[in-house]
Amino acid sequence: VIRDINKYSNNVMARQLLLTIGAQASQAPGSTARGAQAIRGWLSAKGIGADELVIENGAGLSRNERIAPTTLGQVLVAAFHSPVMPEFIASMPLVGYDGTMRKRLRGESVSGQAHIKTGSLNDVRSIAGYVQAASGKMYVVVCLINHPNAPLGQAAQDALLQWVFEKG
Repeated sequence: VIRDINKYSNNVMARQLLLTIGAQASQAPGSTARGAQAIRGWLSAKGIGADELVIENGAGLSRNERIAPTTLGQVLVAAFHSPVMPEFIASMPLVGYDGTMRKRLRGESVSGQAHIKTGSLNDVRSIAGYVQAASGKMYVVVCLINHPNAPLGQAAQDALLQWVFEKG
């Protein structure tokens, strides 16, 4: 399920996952509020403070949903240290090869070296994930752009991924 959600940005499945998490955690019918509460509990158990976090629909298709880049980075670090890390990373689009990143950075040296989840709305472009640098080190990368010119930011995000690969 996570692979399909992450590779292709399946918003309907993401919302259903939030509802399912809420139902299982509370032993009551699923709701976005119960799902958000369960996620806050998970974050807290991992030592991740997320006071700014707003989860409204679970799919990220809301102008009210919020997460700080630092918080998202901490979530990615926690996932990296999880026993399911290989499956989680593999669920994310591989730059230049598949999912929402299949047409980006093809032919660049970072192609095939980063697993990056994308997100976009009008005035929003985001990337978050992992870059395996040429040095062999793994880096967490988060870049969230909220601005009327956000679509122009894709080039900057791609340059960031390439830079982390080359200089990391």
